[in-house]
Amino acid sequence: MKAINYYIVVEKIKEEPKKVGGLELTEAQNSDVRYLKAKVISTGNLVQGITDGDIVWYDRHADHGIQFNEKLYYVLKAGDIVIVE
Repeated sequence: MKAINYYIVVEKIKEEPKKVGGLELTEAQNSDVRYLKAKVISTGNLVQGITDGDIVWYDRHADHGIQFNEKLYYVLKAGDIVIVE
């Protein structure tokens, strides 16, 4: 699978539950966090500054799921990525 143009294929990284005031918050309950962490699987030929294998943070409302080889990946546009670790 290879992304094209300005698209990027990522695999979400599950965050460990966090404890706040003795309560455990899971990723689903933490709706205040707007950005999610993911590993880049494939970058399009027009994407600059991001390579396969990079860890990125992106806007949680920007991804679209795609199933490939029995695995769920997400497709983003390069402009939706805000941080590259």
